[in-house]
Parts: sequence; structure tokens; C-alpha cells
Amino acid sequence: MQTAQYNLRVQKIIATVSIILFIIKIAAWYITGSVAVLTDALESIVNVVAGLIGVYSLYVSARPVDEDHPYGHGKVEFISSAIEGTLITVAGFIIIYEALNNLIHPHAIKKLDYGIVLVLITAIVNYIAGALCIKTGQKNNSLPLISSGKHLQSDTWSTLGIVVGLILILFTGLKWMDSAVAILFSFIIIFTGYKIIRTSVAGIMDEADTALLNKMVQMLNASRKENWIDLHNLRIIKYGSRIHLDCHLTVPWYLNVHEAHKEIDALSDLVKKEYGETVELFVHSDGCLDFSCKICTKTDCAVRQHDFEKKVEWTMGNISSNKKHQV
Repeated sequence: MQTAQYNLRVQKIIATVSIILFIIKIAAWYITGSVAVLTDALESIVNVVAGLIGVYSLYVSARPVDEDHPYGHGKVEFISSAIEGTLITVAGFIIIYEALNNLIHPHAIKKLDYGIVLVLITAIVNYIAGALCIKTGQKNNSLPLISSGKHLQSDTWSTLGIVVGLILILFTGLKWMDSAVAILFSFIIIFTGYKIIRTSVAGIMDEADTALLNKMVQMLNASRKENWIDLHNLRIIKYGSRIHLDCHLTVPWYLNVHEAHKEIDALSDLVKKEYGETVELFVHSDGCLDFSCKICTKTDCAVRQHDFEKKVEWTMGNISSNKKHQV
């Protein structure tokens, strides 16, 4: 719960910063009359809306598990990120429209030096805020914070591009570059929006997180215990910052219920040590069969039926299968 509250506090700060930066960009547009600065300000409206949506989604996802939501409220984070990605993409197309319109009907540009300074300040602040979001989001498995961070940093690069364009206009007098720079960086914004939408849809559809699964398998291989003869049917689902894991663990058949449960507890402790208390594990224990002897590394087994032949390394491919491993 403390992690969720910290995520929410960070998102509130980001939302407040977005509002301040939007005001600064509007001031820069008013001073310069540059369409590139205007489009940057329009994109900042998305920052403000996305920041407020992020605050709401983190507030909802921080609620504890209840009778109506046995898996928590974390799914709202995927919906929030999908909305943010959509808004980013729409903003990119609006920027293209405004830039093309400026090519046809050019606007007068003035006081570029003041505009450059103001816009550059927003770029620096955006990048720092984005880095904070991404770092916190990755640490606490918060998709809205990661999405906000990527959005803010993409806004940084587009803003820097606009600054470069303004500098070139200032020294060359080529006003058409105002629109050209805006169009170029609008494609970056659109691509960023697409990636956020893609990640959000994957989460809503419970698509396998291959990076998380691969990291989990590596950890289990490195800390594998002798009584963990086999592990299969491993599945991981993320609900916001919560991770739900279920699998089948094969242990020696002669262990009693308490001994088998002790092995499950050891597996649970290992996972929670790495990923924190937000992990929920559902582990089914299987007793080993005759063919398990060939892959069992247990050295003091009094009932071994076959000689050990080969240790099966758990991989992302074979650990997800619902079949027990054999040589």
C-alpha cells in the first residue's frame, strides 16, 4: 500500500508540473507567434489530461482487494495508459494539420530569443520529470508512471527539435522551417503514442510479459533447490503493480503434506524476495513419477528407480508448458 501511495504522490507532482509547463508554453507561443511552439503547447494539453487521468488511475489501483475485485483494481492502469496513448497520437495528427496550415497561411514570427529560452526550460524540466516517472514506475511496476515518463521524454525531444528549428529560423530567416520541424517531430509523437497503446492493449488482453517471464526463469534456475525436481505450467499475469503467478512444482513423491508445503513456501519466499509482497502465488505440488528419476539431481534418494541422466535447465519455453519434463 505504501508503494501505491508513493506512486500516486509522484503522479500528482507530475500532473502539477505539466500544468505549469503548459502555461509557460502558451506564454512562449503568445510572445513568438510560432506555429511550432503552438503545436508543442497543444501537445502539452495532452500532458495535463494524461497526468490527471494517471492520478485517478493510481488512486483507483491503490485500493485494496475487495469482494467485487478479488484481483485488485490494477487493470485500470492499462485503461489509463491506453487513453493517454490515444491522446498522444491525436495530438501528433493535430500538429501535422497546424503545421501544414501554417505553410499555406504563414504566421508572423517575433521575439524568437525569448521563446527559445522559455521552451528550452520546459524541455529540461520535462526530461527530469520523465526520468523520475520511468525510474519510479520500473521500480514499483507501475504502467501509468512508465507511460507518463516516456510521454514526457518524447515531449522533451520534440521540444528540443522545435528549439533547434527556432534557432535556425532566428539566424536564417527561413520561416517555412517552423512548419517543417513541427511535422518531423509529430511523427515521433505519433509513434510514441502507438507504443503506449500497444503495451496497454497487451496488458488488458493478458499477453505474456516475456521480459518478466525470462527474468523469473533465470532467477528460479539460479536458486533451484534439490527437492524442486521439475517446474512447469508457469503463468504470470500482471494487474498494475500486482503480479499473479501460478505453476506446478514437482517434488519427491514420498514427502508428506507438510514437507511438500515447506518446499512451496521456499519457492514463494524466493519470488517475494525478488519482487516484493505484491506477488500472489498459487503453486500446485506434484509427486514425482518413474521417469522423473532421469532428470532428478537429488543425491540421497532412497527410492530412485532409474539412474540420473541429465539435468533439465528451465527455459522460458519449457517452463510454460503443461507437460512434465522428460529426457
